[in-house]
Amino acid sequence: MSQTVDTVQLKKETLLAFSAYVREAEAAMQQGPFLWSDGCAARLQQVRQAKTLAELWSGQRPIQAPDGLIHDWIGAAFAPGTTVRKTLALIQDYDNHKNIYKPEVIDSKLIRRDGDDFRIYLRLMKKRLITVVLDTWHDVHYSSPDPERAACRSYTTRICEVEDAGKPAEILILPDHGYGFLWRLYSYWRFQERDSGVHLECRAISLTRDVPKGLGWIIDPIVNKLPKQSLIATLESTRRAFAPDGLRP
Repeated sequence: MSQTVDTVQLKKETLLAFSAYVREAEAAMQQGPFLWSDGCAARLQQVRQAKTLAELWSGQRPIQAPDGLIHDWIGAAFAPGTTVRKTLALIQDYDNHKNIYKPEVIDSKLIRRDGDDFRIYLRLMKKRLITVVLDTWHDVHYSSPDPERAACRSYTTRICEVEDAGKPAEILILPDHGYGFLWRLYSYWRFQERDSGVHLECRAISLTRDVPKGLGWIIDPIVNKLPKQSLIATLESTRRAFAPDGLRP
């Protein structure tokens, strides 16, 4: 890997562009329906028929930033036979995420909880052509507009690539250094109890390096395809956890 792809460092202008995008996205989230699925009858019908949806929030490609890419994906699924209370109990069991969301989540830990605010640690594995392991720390906040609805905002506070993960000599690379396959991740969850189950939605906004010329065959599958795959896997793992043979809170 090191012989074919140069390591990079996150630049200030890249982060500024991402931060501006997130601010605008969060302001826009205050408008419109609580659930993205409710904005389209055909989309809602697909979710009710147990199909997991995932698509770019807008456009056909990630958004170009200076020396970086902003990936904005929205996904939806439906978990029958459960409640918002049970769903939150499952999602907030962060010590168990390594079992619920494997193989992408290798390790997980609740660091601190203060009411509806959580600080958590996740070790993630991103695998497509190559394998990248990341140590990530997140701040998470939950809110409940009413007993049938809940929302969650999660954002990374630190991401470190891990070399030789799992070995005695493993090394954590400095934040914002390395191959740049994930620099930032902001996730926005919505949960609504109805239709004899819970509608699950997640909007994931992430920042990665750009794809350098001549190396698209290596980097493009990682930075452009993994965000969608990760979102679908997360939604489906959450839904499976409420199946008869799944994990339960």
